[in-house]
Amino acid sequence: MTIIKVAVYYFVRVINLLILGRVLMSWFVKDYTNPIVVFIYQITEPILAPFRELLKKVGIGGTLDFSPILALLVIQFIANLIFSL
Repeated sequence: MTIIKVAVYYFVRVINLLILGRVLMSWFVKDYTNPIVVFIYQITEPILAPFRELLKKVGIGGTLDFSPILALLVIQFIANLIFSL
């Protein structure tokens, strides 16, 4: 069971860093054709898209994209549930 918890910990850590990197890139990066930028967007978009749709249905959003914040909170909540087992 410890191996599973360690694997989940590192997986969550990598996903969190990728999402944070995507947020920072949205502020500073001008070239979205860079292979690193494309890779990060391809990895994080399947995670963020459902949260973005949920926020649109609820009516939250607009010019600011709150989906990374919601995704990080939900991912951390699920990870904490797994760690508490």
